[in-house]
Amino acid sequence: MSRVILHVDMNSFFASVEQAANPSLRGQPIAVIGSKDRTVVLTASYAAKRFGVKTGNTVFEARKRCPGIRFVTSDPDKYMHTSRVLMQLFTRYTPQVEVSSIDEAFLDLTGSLYLFGTARRIAELIKRDVASAFNLTCSAGIAPNKLLAKLAAEMEKPDGLVIIRPEEVPGCLDRVPVGALCGVGPRTEAFLASRGIRTCGDVQRLPEAYLARCLGVSGTWLHHAAFGRDDSPVDPLGVEIAPKSVGHSMTLEADLDSRAQVEVQLQHMAEMVGRRMRSARLAGRTVTVTIRFSSFASTAKQKTGPHPVCLGLDIFALARQVWQTMAMPEPVRLVGVSVSNLEPMGVQLPLFAHERRAAALALASDAVNDRHGEFTVFPAALLLRCQRERTIAPSWRPDGLRQAIRR
Repeated sequence: MSRVILHVDMNSFFASVEQAANPSLRGQPIAVIGSKDRTVVLTASYAAKRFGVKTGNTVFEARKRCPGIRFVTSDPDKYMHTSRVLMQLFTRYTPQVEVSSIDEAFLDLTGSLYLFGTARRIAELIKRDVASAFNLTCSAGIAPNKLLAKLAAEMEKPDGLVIIRPEEVPGCLDRVPVGALCGVGPRTEAFLASRGIRTCGDVQRLPEAYLARCLGVSGTWLHHAAFGRDDSPVDPLGVEIAPKSVGHSMTLEADLDSRAQVEVQLQHMAEMVGRRMRSARLAGRTVTVTIRFSSFASTAKQKTGPHPVCLGLDIFALARQVWQTMAMPEPVRLVGVSVSNLEPMGVQLPLFAHERRAAALALASDAVNDRHGEFTVFPAALLLRCQRERTIAPSWRPDGLRQAIRR
């Protein structure tokens, strides 16, 4: 029996949530932006998109393309709450719900058809529920696998419903641009175009061995994707692949030209990483520092310590050692800290008194921040940290290690 996969994609999610919450914005060209000077358009309403406003445009570019556009400051908590409720709504129809981003999900409907009838009916019921609960619209794609379901959901926006049946798969991809396949980025698309490969049909007519020589493992994947083959499962809510690293990065409100100022930001990132690691009962040995300069040139270095760490101060100590070995030829625009070589956090009590005090302080701070919000309690050195608007990471999920946002 062929699988039946539904992909649900919310339409202009951030902008639509703002319009649903504020009736005066409905039908208007709006753009959701950050709250600081270095901001760009996060999402534009369809009324704004008709003027050419796109995600990533600066405020100046958006206003130039659409003089009457209205800008709305993003509210991450509102979007995350809406997403969590939506994902729970989807579980009415199947427990097999995989969150692919804050506004997209895959649903395996194979085992639900005998309860609800056809996949089309389930999709229509979900679209009705979304409209009723939030006054939002979504596009839906139904197909035998995740790759094709996502492609189908992209075909008719907004508020579309497209079905690709198993017997239609061989011929439906022939004229689809290769860049429309989820997993093909701009660089790969440009590389293929330089060799005259622009559609999935072009890929189908090439030997798999040729693509493998050009693109390695990705070439083999592309060969199968061009024929609509995808065996990847729908990983249900609550199932999280073991992470290889835990990290945070932040683009700063203003470029920093002092090494001491950068150290403060490193400590800020270290505290955020440590907090997430402790919540997931993880510790790690390798700390990586990523720096992006005002020219947008980036550099990264790492150091492996003798023991696994999960406390902000310990992560910062390694990060500072790394930073002291890095040159600073120009002002710093972005600072990032990540921890890898992860392992489960030990249950043995620290041996020395100062280590026990540090661990107890971290646990007490976590308890306060869990109850009253992030950074209610934090090291005094971070009073001078630079901040930027909170942004939702692309890897955000409703629960587990990846539910954190950048702060």
